[in-house]
Amino acid sequence: MAEVVDLFRKGSTFPPMFPSHLLFQRISDDLVSAIVHYLRNEEREVYKSTLATLATERRLRPVFIQKRPLEAQLSWMKESLKLKSAESIADQVLQVWLLKSKKDMVIGFLEALGIEHDGDGSVEELPEEMDGEKLNVVVEKMIELNSADEVKLYLHMFQGQRPGGWEQLGKLLEEDERLKL
Repeated sequence: MAEVVDLFRKGSTFPPMFPSHLLFQRISDDLVSAIVHYLRNEEREVYKSTLATLATERRLRPVFIQKRPLEAQLSWMKESLKLKSAESIADQVLQVWLLKSKKDMVIGFLEALGIEHDGDGSVEELPEEMDGEKLNVVVEKMIELNSADEVKLYLHMFQGQRPGGWEQLGKLLEEDERLKL
């Protein structure tokens, strides 16, 4: 029988691991806007598909949203990605944004920690442990090269990739004020 891990347990030594829709609720509005604008400008097919899926999940005809002015569409999408019913599409949006727009940050993190990947940032096998010292160094480097909000989002996403996450990363996310959600 598979081990069940309660990611929101009280008294945990780690910060809670947030599903993607909650990440959208907790990151800055500027970053949410940047992600949605990236989709709109650079990943048009993903943007259209996301808009259609979100509309359908909310029992709206996609054309109803598509006929709205651009700013109204973007605002509607930003708010819709924060809903629990949008968790799977929010997850996909974050993955596309991270692996396409923030590819250098993702690959830099993986390589600095010695985590094998496919060259595009996808990982088949996650390590059991992380070197805490290497982790601290790579996070500092990430924050130098990227906004703290982007780094915070990626690290919280990465922590959720393994049931229970990693102790070293969990401590860092909990203790470093720049990385708290």
